[in-house]
Amino acid sequence: MMELLLQIGLLIIGFILLVKGADFFVDGSSSVAKRLKVPSLIIGLTIVAMGTSLPECSVSVSASIAGRNELAIANAIGSNIFNLMVVCGACALFCPLIVQRSLLLREYPLSVFAAALLLIFGLMGNQVGHIEGVILVIFFVAFMVWMVMSAKKARNAMTEDNGEYKIMPVWQCILCIVGGAAAIIIGGDMVVDSASAIASFFGMSENLIGLTIVAFGTSLPELVTSVVAAKKKEVDMALGNVIGSNIFNIFMVLGIAGAISPMTFTVENAVDIAVLLGFSAIVWIFCWVSKKLKRWQGGVMLAAYAGYVVYACMR
Repeated sequence: MMELLLQIGLLIIGFILLVKGADFFVDGSSSVAKRLKVPSLIIGLTIVAMGTSLPECSVSVSASIAGRNELAIANAIGSNIFNLMVVCGACALFCPLIVQRSLLLREYPLSVFAAALLLIFGLMGNQVGHIEGVILVIFFVAFMVWMVMSAKKARNAMTEDNGEYKIMPVWQCILCIVGGAAAIIIGGDMVVDSASAIASFFGMSENLIGLTIVAFGTSLPELVTSVVAAKKKEVDMALGNVIGSNIFNIFMVLGIAGAISPMTFTVENAVDIAVLLGFSAIVWIFCWVSKKLKRWQGGVMLAAYAGYVVYACMR
């Protein structure tokens, strides 16, 4: 019982680190966007998305090195489903999210393509091997080059108007981003470890823990960072964080993991990717028709995710 209480205490501390770390991380990233004259959307798709995807990268690469590759794929796909349905849904409940058409026509389809490509690779050989992993990493590098080019183009088009937003000094931006990211990573690790220990205490299987508890824990940075960004009216950063993280989770995280050690692809993985593709289509329709994610749509997304979790627990 003492061990259980200790894990609960660590869980609470981890949540506190996540929340405060995300607060500093968003402030620092927002100031960098204004200082460099780069749109918040691109900052969200790159700096913020990479920072919040570090837990997934750590968990999946560690699982790959240890030969527990089923956990690696389940974690990445579970995290992407959580990001899309829970993070976006929760943000919409706080503040209806206006969605740029350019995001729906470029970056969002790329995140869907990444999931579809992973499904094709898995079905072709029942695994994501070294070659497939390298291909995914190449796509990640190409995506980053595209983002850099987009940032340069956007910077040339932006004006000097920063409104009433106070730009931090460079040293303070770096301190907020690095310190916030460190708090997010440490807090995420504490939440994952303690939540997994609590789940094991109550008899949950490792696969179910990977798909739900670990996926939830490693996606907490995206959730907290995007909700904080939405509350600070940095809507583009909130959405960019989600889409960018989903792209990174497949191209970078699973690409590196697959390049290190082939990952076995199971029927459950295929079903989960199909669910992700289905959810992606629904959210895309929501955004395209109404040009934003409304509060009721956020509620529908959260309810759909709850149904998916029930299914995952029962199968």
